[in-house]
Amino acid sequence: MSDLLATYEEHLAEWLPQLIAAAGNTLRMTALAFVLAFAVGLVLALAKVSPVAPLRLFATGYIEVMRGIPALAVLFLIYFGLADFGIVFDAFPAAVVGLGLNGAAYMAEVFRAGIQSIHAGQMEAALTVGMTPLAAMRWVIFPQALRVTLPPLANFGIALLKDTSVASIISAPELMLRARDLASSSFQPMEVFLLAAAIYLVMSLPIAFLTRRLEARFARG
Repeated sequence: MSDLLATYEEHLAEWLPQLIAAAGNTLRMTALAFVLAFAVGLVLALAKVSPVAPLRLFATGYIEVMRGIPALAVLFLIYFGLADFGIVFDAFPAAVVGLGLNGAAYMAEVFRAGIQSIHAGQMEAALTVGMTPLAAMRWVIFPQALRVTLPPLANFGIALLKDTSVASIISAPELMLRARDLASSSFQPMEVFLLAAAIYLVMSLPIAFLTRRLEARFARG
């Protein structure tokens, strides 16, 4: 038993630094994809609540298509498909773009729900005092909508963190790819993947804690 524990401690000392370094890439991928999804999702949400019919149609079409396509398929289309047209992405940026564009559909619906939760009279009042529709959305509607959308945005962040694992399929340098490589070279997949799962948990727990705090705060009004 002591020999077994010593061997495991030796492997742990070898694996943990490599997995932690890869987890840094996972966090970077998550942050970049989140920013992209946030920006594109906000534009789509504004288009979907716009009085301009073509904008609403485009936003609705994008959201429905992306919600119906797995994130992995989007990554394949960007990483492999675009190469047929001479547009070549490295694995890491391909994963960021794919996850960001796919997640934007979810973000758009979150923002749309937040915007529509604000009473229409507030927009009318802002327009009455001379604000443009864009200024009213920026300074009156969106700050209130953002408060409503913070908990689902935090939940999306947790889901996105876990979804980065699919990027290992296109060999993007992140935690799951490093875990797969270590499991293959060490022939100890159970130990390696349990350690990787624990690292994912450690990364997601602060976001989950923040989400619960936000939900409790908003529930108190």
